[in-house]
Order: sequence, then structure tokens, then C-alpha cells
Amino acid sequence: MSIDNQQQWLATTIGAYLLEHEQVLFDEAVSDVFGFNALQIGMLEMDLLRNSRMPFSCTADGHAGEVHCEVSQLPFLCNSIDLLLLPHALDFTHDPHQALREAERVLVPEGHLMLTGFNPISLWGLTRLGCKHDCFPWNANFIPLLRIKDWLALLGFDMVVVHMACYVPPLDNLTWLDKLKFLDKSGDRWWPMMGGVYFLVAKKKVPGMRIIRPAFNKFKLNPGLLPTPTQKSDDKNGTNTTTRHGNEQQ
Repeated sequence: MSIDNQQQWLATTIGAYLLEHEQVLFDEAVSDVFGFNALQIGMLEMDLLRNSRMPFSCTADGHAGEVHCEVSQLPFLCNSIDLLLLPHALDFTHDPHQALREAERVLVPEGHLMLTGFNPISLWGLTRLGCKHDCFPWNANFIPLLRIKDWLALLGFDMVVVHMACYVPPLDNLTWLDKLKFLDKSGDRWWPMMGGVYFLVAKKKVPGMRIIRPAFNKFKLNPGLLPTPTQKSDDKNGTNTTTRHGNEQQ
């Protein structure tokens, strides 16, 4: 896939339809996540961090962005990113599982991962069967959502949000897109797993430590190590009285 091919497709009517729906999903999700460092990898045609409240943000891609890198080999320190966005990054990498391992490595504990991917069980997936697989977006991996969930669970992520979008078939015709927009309104209700794109938010979970404290109440003071007895004088008889823990001995 050449970057020119991607840019040309995203400039079409159906490409603009895809960008519009994904921008809305990310805008709503990133505004509720707090931290310090946010990173977007891929699909730089969209500013997906524009609603982020984090003070530091960065974009990365293999061809453009502030950092040039591959999603499966991230040049960032472990536990350094609070929010990581992967819009279709898993769709266009040769090793998507390794990309998720890298995401888990760079995210801080309780950090958030947000990603989108093309759903093979949809009208978009059916269209892909009749298209050439050497052009965008039909050369994507089209990884099933259940497989992504399994990979994230193995890496210790908890699912926070899962949404489907783009129920309209990928027709590059503005008239037909307008006529079929009712599919987007009724898709979540009638066929929730048939969206052309899935969007999910996951949180990195790290097993917490349990501090084992000594059970002091199980230990009793050794009677042979009693405190030094105190001396009291009897004013009347002139005798001394030795007291140990409330017991008087004369």
C-alpha cells in the first residue's frame, strides 16, 4: 500500500464518510481520559487528539508524523504513555499481535488503548471479497473483533467500550450514501455486530501487590521479660511495696 493510494481513497466520498464517523468516536472517548502523555499512530488525516486534556501529545507513523516508526517496534520507554490511539494500525501491519504487545509495554498501568479496525463480518467485509487486495482499504487485515478481544485479554487488558460504526455499504456515491444513512441509525439496534468498523477502548491492568503485615495480635509478651518493678513506700508502716502490672506484693 502506498501512502498516495491511502490519501486518494480517504479523499473520496466513502473515505470522508469513514473519517467523519471515526472522528466522532475518538472525540467523545479521549475527552474522558486523563494523564500526561498521549500518542496517535497512523491515520494522521484525522486529529484524533484534538479533544484530549493531556498536556503532551505526539503523532507517529511509518511515513509521516512527529515520529517515524513501525507500530510493532515503538521507540518509547516502558510505562511512558497514558493514552495510545491505534486507528487501523493493526489492519496494516504484518504482525498485529506484536503491535499489541508493544502497546502493552509502553502504556502505564491503568493506561488506555483505543483502536479501530475493519470488521470482516459486515457489508465492508463482503465488498472486500470482490475487490483487489492490493489497494486501500481492501488490503487491510480485516481482523475479527473477537480475536482482538482475545489478544487483549491475554495481555492483561480490560474492555471498557466497544462500538460499531459505518453500517452503510462502502459505495462511493453521495446520493446512495444519503439514502442509506438510515442504516447507521438502526444498525446498533437491529444488527449490532455488522458495522463496517469496530471501535474499542481497553485499559491496561497490572496485578496489585498485597502487603502482608505481621500478625502482632498473635504474639503475647513473655512473662519472663516483665518490666522492672517500681518501688512504692508506705507512709504509715515504712515498708516498700512492689507492683507488677496491677498486682501488689508486700
